[in-house]
Amino acid sequence: MLFAISTVLVATPLRAQDVVEGLTAAQVFEFAETRRQAGAVVDAVAAYDALAQDADADIRAEARYRKGLMLADLGRYAEAALAFRALLNEKPDALAARLELARMLAALGLENEARRELRQAQAAGIPADAAPMVQQFAAALRSPQRFGGSVEWSLAPDSNINRATQARTLDTIIAPLTLSDDARAQSGLGVRTAGQGFAKLPLSPSLSLLPRVAGLANLYGDDRFNDVSASALIGIEWRGRKDRFSPSIGETRRWFGGEAYAQTRTVAVDWVRMIDAKSQIVTSASAGAATYDQNALQDGWLYDASVAYERAITSASGLTLSASATRQTAEDPGYATWAGGITVGGWRDMRWGTVFVSTGLRRTVGDARLFLFPERREEWLVTAKAGVTFRTLTVAKLTPVVRATFEENDSTVGIYDYSRKAMEIGFTRAF
Repeated sequence: MLFAISTVLVATPLRAQDVVEGLTAAQVFEFAETRRQAGAVVDAVAAYDALAQDADADIRAEARYRKGLMLADLGRYAEAALAFRALLNEKPDALAARLELARMLAALGLENEARRELRQAQAAGIPADAAPMVQQFAAALRSPQRFGGSVEWSLAPDSNINRATQARTLDTIIAPLTLSDDARAQSGLGVRTAGQGFAKLPLSPSLSLLPRVAGLANLYGDDRFNDVSASALIGIEWRGRKDRFSPSIGETRRWFGGEAYAQTRTVAVDWVRMIDAKSQIVTSASAGAATYDQNALQDGWLYDASVAYERAITSASGLTLSASATRQTAEDPGYATWAGGITVGGWRDMRWGTVFVSTGLRRTVGDARLFLFPERREEWLVTAKAGVTFRTLTVAKLTPVVRATFEENDSTVGIYDYSRKAMEIGFTRAF
């Protein structure tokens, strides 16, 4: 019976519902393998998709695992990753599937995500007989794909698109200042588009040339509040057994309301260090010369440093803790500031997707007061974020994402005092 079906369908792709009719699960697995060996990948995928609807969870898992392996062998890494992820949605402790997912993410150039999957696998415990799979994963990280990136599109309702005060008047050393509507908080529905791309050009087994580009656009019906930025960096990346070291130089430009706003020429370095099987530390530092097109008094240097610790708690959850410090100089000391903050976050993989939350506190202090205002700038910024990635709803490699953000900035200078609530509802895709 299996031979007859195979003969009829050599030239006609299968529908998943046609595969299972009259066959046992074992026969469908055998049929899928026969079609795979014959090069009829569409038929094999249809067979595995049919088995993925079986009432038996073990059969569903085996079908998704075999489908993922087949697609991985064909270099269809994104599709293979989806198959392994679907398996893990039901069986988060499936070690082999998690390691294969990590290998696919590494092949797609998503090294941070790949390392996170490995740490989650380590949190669940890797037996000695799985060591070869871990070595395979490590090899994949040392030889990631040469080109990659991601894009994201979303609708973005926002209660304060310009992060401005709601006050109508502000106290100054001269007299109360009445703000125009443009200078006060404005709500709006925008479209947010973000993307980044990279190339890794090998110079040696452990060293690569690493050019990167990125862009972000927040666009609104009132184009006076459109906020667009773009950056380009080029550097080198050195990879060791537990370390990744990446110095780079580049430039970032920003436009606000359709007009040039600022440009920054930057020197940066990133260092990723694996602490143990479950955790890593990411350290970053940068220095940049900032030029503001609309206000030369803000021109100066911008120095940033941050350190983040990430740890897998279980095979399906983890946490992050980060601290950062920023120094900005300026021609006018009133615009010069010191700032520092901490952020705590976590994530959990669910059967249908991933939930993530974070909260942060940041302190900013100015060097001196601005001319018009009686006090120098001193403020506390409180942030909270939460979101969900709906992996089970992925269509055409587009994964739905919903995020919510809350910000409250309490400042002694009225123009910096604001609160904001925003959402992003859209899709993300890695390539």
